[in-house]
Amino acid sequence: MKTVLITGCSSGYGLETARYFLKQGWKVIATMRTPQEALFPASANLRMLPLDVTKPDSIASALDAAGPIDVLVNNAGIGLFGAFEVTPMSTVREIFETNTFGVMAMCQAVIPQFRASRAGTIVNVTSSATLAPYPLVAAYTASKSAIEGFTASLEPELRHFGVRVKLVEPGYGPTTRFAANGQQRMQGLISEAYEPFARSVFAGYETFSVFTREIEVAEAVFRAASRGEDQLRFRAGADALALP
Repeated sequence: MKTVLITGCSSGYGLETARYFLKQGWKVIATMRTPQEALFPASANLRMLPLDVTKPDSIASALDAAGPIDVLVNNAGIGLFGAFEVTPMSTVREIFETNTFGVMAMCQAVIPQFRASRAGTIVNVTSSATLAPYPLVAAYTASKSAIEGFTASLEPELRHFGVRVKLVEPGYGPTTRFAANGQQRMQGLISEAYEPFARSVFAGYETFSVFTREIEVAEAVFRAASRGEDQLRFRAGADALALP
């Protein structure tokens, strides 16, 4: 029985991915900043651990408690809508701390174990925002695009040691808590000058006929984690699949 550690399991894609791996008979280590037992059914194959990917001590403690794992899924992330012109650089750095540096830190922490065993898989979850231009998410897109480049370079570096590295690129998921999780940091990021443009952008989102469901991301992560072929990118969701 294989073991997967998934970050950001409190809601959205991470929660559904953890539930999906459990249904497939895997041992699941579901991590989040504040574990919530009520999110999952009781299972002998489930462990919940506190983890803040922006804090080195938290990463070390979680991995020590987890023990050997076969797959790391870097799903934890925070969203941001807003005009870049009025987005404080402190907010941009906050986005990068989780979406970019947090992913890198998790990878760096598990690589020694995977390299020594000459096995293991890292799955980094990014976004379809890296595949096509979307207005009002410039800082968020930059944080995810950095992981696209990082992962593409890391893959051949670790393939030499028998370690696989994958990317999952979900589309737009309106049923997730992407916007809700960032309400406080997004206050004031649509200035008066940008309000008419922002209204047109948000109206366009409401007309989407296809979007990404949580289960589609979970299935894509599972394919990336369990298949052995040399495929780097796995798109998830009808809207992501429709992009060039």
